[in-house]
Amino acid sequence: MDVRKEIVTLLQSKNLKVSSAESCTGGLISQMITSVPGASSVFELGVCSYSNDIKMKVLEVRKETIAEFTEVSYRCAEEMASGVLKLSGADIAISTTGYAGPSGGTEENPVGTVYIGLACGDEVTSEKKNFNEDLCNNRALICQRCAEYCLSKLCSMVKNM
Repeated sequence: MDVRKEIVTLLQSKNLKVSSAESCTGGLISQMITSVPGASSVFELGVCSYSNDIKMKVLEVRKETIAEFTEVSYRCAEEMASGVLKLSGADIAISTTGYAGPSGGTEENPVGTVYIGLACGDEVTSEKKNFNEDLCNNRALICQRCAEYCLSKLCSMVKNM
């Protein structure tokens, strides 16, 4: 089954709602979920928080977090996920922040690095992944791989709920 349909079906079967806070994926996760008929019963909110200002004002990412860890960090991803969960009232939230390329990145976080945050209730986790293997800094493919991975991650989480 297509991962887009799978997450919608799983959420419907468990009567759960999801929200997203996306930076580097630019709303692709939201688009992938809402492209499935019936998604309105499970998708609460998608925030495309590309600027640090919006991360802070809308998602309540702390200014200190960005100053100390930067906007491309596990702390920022976790605060983004917590913020959209609180804002939406959903059961689960996912966030992405990273370097989609083709430029940008650092030695520690090269192009393709994405921090993914997951929030459910009071639990918040994050993960660092690099989606640039063999993609030659192809922005669109990095975002696509990341969004598909995030939907698979959501499916695993929902299955265990």
